[in-house]
Amino acid sequence: MELKYAFGQALRELRMSKDLSQESIGASQSYVSDVERGLKTPSIEKLDEFASTIGIHPVTILAKSYLIKDRSLSPEELMAQVRKELGM
Repeated sequence: MELKYAFGQALRELRMSKDLSQESIGASQSYVSDVERGLKTPSIEKLDEFASTIGIHPVTILAKSYLIKDRSLSPEELMAQVRKELGM
């Protein structure tokens, strides 16, 4: 799966887990819809805005995106890699 589609799926799942509408997390419902369908890629500022509105850390959206993209990767493996790369 392409990363932009995985990102859109992750955003949709996280948004829906908080019972939020597309209108409530972005500038417009059509923009959020386009992002969730993988048609548009948000800027880092927009990623931060989405995360803040959902009530999560922006890295959570990215982590979930990579877990969707690579289903063979476990959350534990991903976090271990991140901790190692951060020198923790």
